Amino acid sequence: MVRYSPIIPTIASFLLAALWALSVFAGWGLQAFCADGQPACAQRLGAVTGVSGLFAAVAAVCTAGAWLLPFSRRDQRAFTRVMGAGMLAWIAAEGVLFVGGLLVR
Repeated sequence: MVRYSPIIPTIASFLLAALWALSVFAGWGLQAFCADGQPACAQRLGAVTGVSGLFAAVAAVCTAGAWLLPFSRRDQRAFTRVMGAGMLAWIAAEGVLFVGGLLVR
């Protein structure tokens, strides 16, 4: 059985969270997908951001739950499952934001 430090997926989760937050709140998404300044594009990207935000909320809850829930802290397999679900949700949030951004152009 290969063992790894639980810090590795936690740092990966934080990096994906930072990428998502910068894309949504710092305007990276608008710059990437709506650079021409059309208001309709920005509105459509806002809708995509809302859908992506649902996945991001699930990801944040899973990441926090992996560290805060007692059963997850005591059992390595439970931690891996909960953190894995969080990582998949972060990937889904980023994917929805990217594919949705391409579609709103």
